[in-house]
Amino acid sequence: MPFDFPPPVSPDEAPFETIEGNISSGLLIVCDHASNLVPAEYGDLGLPREQFERHIGYDIGVRDLTCELARRLALPAVMTTYSRLLIDPNRGEDDPTLVMRLSDGAVVPGNALVDEAERTRRMERFHKPYHAEVDRLLDRMLASGNTPAILSIHSYTPVWRGVPRPWHAGILWDSDPRFPLPLLAALRADAELVVGDNEPYDGCLKNDCMYRHGTARGIAHALIEVRQDLIADGAGVKAWADRLAPILEELNEKPELHRLEEHRSRADR
Repeated sequence: MPFDFPPPVSPDEAPFETIEGNISSGLLIVCDHASNLVPAEYGDLGLPREQFERHIGYDIGVRDLTCELARRLALPAVMTTYSRLLIDPNRGEDDPTLVMRLSDGAVVPGNALVDEAERTRRMERFHKPYHAEVDRLLDRMLASGNTPAILSIHSYTPVWRGVPRPWHAGILWDSDPRFPLPLLAALRADAELVVGDNEPYDGCLKNDCMYRHGTARGIAHALIEVRQDLIADGAGVKAWADRLAPILEELNEKPELHRLEEHRSRADR
């Protein structure tokens, strides 16, 4: 039976989509690159539609995986409703790649003339409200008496610049080991999986989403990257939800995930 995922929310309606879940669950899911939609006023940013179907437009499969894990485990979640080509919510406000003019060989005409005023406009309308919603849910969860952990869900291309990537998934993290290391160990217990430790990317990025909401607040956090071809359809999403749901349920019982602890980022050393 195919999964009945809820339809995407338009960025013309709201810059984020929230699943309220159980506020006392102890785990919040965030999904920075959930959508490849663009607000009507920005048209198509000068790109053909097929470019938005690539990884440069969004992280393939992550919205459905987020929705399914939130449904199974009754978790709150926050997802973007706009393409990362408009503005990237996983980048800090001072990051030069916040608005991309060139992405994996694709020139983005609608971003070519973005000046500071337009950059600020996009930040105020899309980037900041998303992060404010993450903070709102975290504050509610903290107020419930059960300090939350954060799981960020991303996906990556199976081939990069002609080189196949061997990992089925990767766990990205900075300096707080409480969530990523047991998550990594649980996935690596499956002999059929190749799981990267800070591969295919490094989880230390100053002022990114996990730095802002995890490291800076002392909240335990981990970022999982799943290879896009493995979650590109309903069957793949189901397989990864089947795999991740019991792991997350077990790890969520660990008391160390539900304490505020200071861990200095590698970016600050």
